[in-house]
Amino acid sequence: MAITRQSSDVPPRSRVRRRAAGTRLAGLSLLAAILFSGAACGSSGNDRATGENDGGGAGATALLGPSAVAQGAPVRIGFVTDGRSAVADTTVEAAAANATVAYVNEHRSGIGGRPIELVTCQTLSDPSKGTDCGNEMIEKNVAAVLIGSSTVNESAWKPLHDAGVPVMLFASGGADQLADAESTFILSDPTFGTITLPLRLAKDRHASKVTAVVIDVPAALNLVNNVAPKLFEKAGVGLEVVAVPPGTADMTPQMQRVADGGGIVFIVGNDSFCISAMNGLRAVGFDGQVSAVSQCVTDATRKAVPGDALEGTVIAATASAGSDSPSKKLYDAVMATYAKGDFDDSGNSGMNMFTTVMAFRTGTEGITRDVSSESLIAALRSMSAADLTGVDGVRFRCNGKAYPQSPSVCVRGGLTTTLDGDGQPAGYKALGVTPIED
Repeated sequence: MAITRQSSDVPPRSRVRRRAAGTRLAGLSLLAAILFSGAACGSSGNDRATGENDGGGAGATALLGPSAVAQGAPVRIGFVTDGRSAVADTTVEAAAANATVAYVNEHRSGIGGRPIELVTCQTLSDPSKGTDCGNEMIEKNVAAVLIGSSTVNESAWKPLHDAGVPVMLFASGGADQLADAESTFILSDPTFGTITLPLRLAKDRHASKVTAVVIDVPAALNLVNNVAPKLFEKAGVGLEVVAVPPGTADMTPQMQRVADGGGIVFIVGNDSFCISAMNGLRAVGFDGQVSAVSQCVTDATRKAVPGDALEGTVIAATASAGSDSPSKKLYDAVMATYAKGDFDDSGNSGMNMFTTVMAFRTGTEGITRDVSSESLIAALRSMSAADLTGVDGVRFRCNGKAYPQSPSVCVRGGLTTTLDGDGQPAGYKALGVTPIED
């Protein structure tokens, strides 16, 4: 694998020493937080459902299904989120989590027939506050904790794990989290968006090489340097990594060298990074297949990159955000019926939180009214494969067998979407989804 650092005056990044267990996937924690926090392929216009569209009124009632109200003493479930801070605004997660819990309590009989009482703590993107939130959950005797797309999720997770409290996350996962076979449950394939997708595209298009244009930050480079090479070698596909410093406004020179190499180009970075890369590829006349992580495509990207350069780009997606998807219709109905107050629902964070709550409920389907941390862990570890609500076409099973080296991961594969001439997703397709056996 060749790694080309496209700036002669930028010193090499220092390598971070990591413990052996989980080293291969250690860079995914920060990368997942960057890529999954608010990432969306669709337009950022706020399409939250109201009673005036398909999500509200009689339509919502039909989608929510019959009443099945939870009864008895509530089950305390923790919820940790960053909230609004200088780093991020994840207030939509709280709105989505509370609304989904209300739906589960009224239409899915809660947990073990008992209503869920959501106990919330905000980290404000502060690691010390994250630790405080983890300890607060223990003090409040919660049975399990759901963690949103927090940039400090590991700080909250550590005391919970040490206390034997089960934790479910949509995507975030550090080395220790990924290696945990005891009480951690992660609902996203950690290699899908940046490895499985370009590999599958290469195989489908009979391409012998993938060039990864990667933002030059340690988390992103750790993934392509330490995880990707063996998987690409095993698949018989060449991999070249072109690391470009963040803030590079004109990537035309770098993209000329990329285009000369042919094959498939895969871009890993935020929207400003991807804008430069995509416009550079267009400037040099590259007409091959372009793919990217979902964070690449925002309204800023659509304004800065011509439609002919975006059309046909294949993107990894975190949710079935298309208006015609069953999950999106149910999500809209739940938000229309139960969400309170105004919030920014323009990204996928709300729907990812909806997925997390629904997966927790689905994975504990057979539990009795005796709900405890131990019984919840046992139920999740012994669950049968089930559909992952919010990510249509993807299934999950938390028996530790999806990726034996990362036993907390409950999913194989993910969603892709191909952009149209307006840079909007044109349908979603599940890719790399294979059965998780006993």
